[in-house]
Amino acid sequence: MTRIRPFRALRYDPTRVDLGRVIAPPYDVIAADERARYFDRDPHNAIRLELTLDAADEATTDYAEIPRTLDAWQQSAVLIRDPHPDLYGLRQRFVAPDGTPRVRDAFFALLGLEDYDRRIVRPHELTLSGPKADRLKLLAAARANLSSVLVLYEDRRRDLEAVLAPSLDGEPIAVARDGPVSHALTRLKDPGAIDAIRRFLSERPVVIADGHHRYESALRYRDEALTPGGPHAWILACFTNAFAPGGLLLPIHRLILKGVVPTEAAWAERLPAWTQRSVPIPSPEAIPSLLADHLEPLADRSAFAADDASGRLKIFSQPRPGGAGSEHTIRIVHREVIGGVFGLDDAAVREGAIAYPKDAFRTACDLRAGRGTVALYLNPLTADDVFRVTAAGEVLPQKSTYFTPKVPTGLVFRLLEDDAEATP
Repeated sequence: MTRIRPFRALRYDPTRVDLGRVIAPPYDVIAADERARYFDRDPHNAIRLELTLDAADEATTDYAEIPRTLDAWQQSAVLIRDPHPDLYGLRQRFVAPDGTPRVRDAFFALLGLEDYDRRIVRPHELTLSGPKADRLKLLAAARANLSSVLVLYEDRRRDLEAVLAPSLDGEPIAVARDGPVSHALTRLKDPGAIDAIRRFLSERPVVIADGHHRYESALRYRDEALTPGGPHAWILACFTNAFAPGGLLLPIHRLILKGVVPTEAAWAERLPAWTQRSVPIPSPEAIPSLLADHLEPLADRSAFAADDASGRLKIFSQPRPGGAGSEHTIRIVHREVIGGVFGLDDAAVREGAIAYPKDAFRTACDLRAGRGTVALYLNPLTADDVFRVTAAGEVLPQKSTYFTPKVPTGLVFRLLEDDAEATP
């Protein structure tokens, strides 16, 4: 089913730059007011290939400077081209929010583009037209995959670990530290291992974790190409086992920006089937531990916590209709809480009536600073949830999952102009 292939990576020369200073987070997790920090960090920072300095310029830019920048960095040997097509191993070490050290293993390869209706590459979230139009402009101008999509495969028995281990345990060709995460890039060139990985993935679908907008932009770019096949029929992807212990799937919360704070009577009237209780909030710093103590144990139910800055955290729960494998909480919350309690329809949500914060403590602080009216805290989904939803041909509301650690931009790039990649 899933098609992969090696590629000739374009990479930073680690003898010319400090890789930790030139990699950047994926473009869609960099806030508008954070862009300047990455632009200023290093004149060769990868953000210069992905984003404009001023977010307001995105609407009018044609990204014509990107191919010129790529060429200049190659001419000065800041970027070097590997001589042969390979796969590339990635080992990421980090500390989970609970203080536990973790290691996530992955690998980079080219992924054959497939329409969603073929059920080979499966989305799990809805997308928006604006970001897709922007990424399409960038792809057409650069003719390069400047950042990778992150895709998940299902390997509950962890069969591929032994295949990947010789590369991942070997000497890295590049290392970088980006805040709390260290990244080690290795070359995977053994033909037997590559063939084993190809055979394994050819028997199963993959699920897009991060990069839906980039993937769908690549589909459109492929469809608009004058000739079928060729390099535009492939995309740079980072593959990881959804069921390995290393990666984390964290919740994305909801901060109501446009809506009045419901009264106790309104909560009870609009959510009659939900059980409600409350606990005191001594300070915003206590929110993460309160969620761990009172919300996380309700993971087998539909549950959320509501914070209106009044000093008490409301905990709502109800049995999942149809049992554990039924409709997930995120959809129920959007329908019964965001829609039913706050009266915000899909159009209002698209127009910015809610924000999607990832950090519960920061959310509590923003709420108390007047940046919203009510915070809705959620439990994370599981890998089983994601694969069950996608196997049914369904998608979740936008911003339903936060996979971590992120795959930074700048570890590897892939140019489309490569004769070795032009044959499907």
